[in-house]
Amino acid sequence: MSASRAPDYRTWTIAEAKARLSELLRLVQKEGPQYIGTKKSFVIISEEEWRSLKRPKKPLGLWLIENLPTVGELELPDRNEPEREIPFQ
Repeated sequence: MSASRAPDYRTWTIAEAKARLSELLRLVQKEGPQYIGTKKSFVIISEEEWRSLKRPKKPLGLWLIENLPTVGELELPDRNEPEREIPFQ
């Protein structure tokens, strides 16, 4: 079992998954991802979860444009202050 899996998840053999496909799909809907295979692993997830993973992420620049007005004014240090710490020097 992989370290990223929750310990309560069951790993199905390929033969079990083929023989009990309807149960496997019901458990995906009810309990979440189901794992198939021991040597070569596969994860079965619902279409809703798959679509949420495939949804494109919003670029940082666009997020900043949309959310900066709600942040208020940012206090930026004066670049000409002599005591200003300069990193990576």
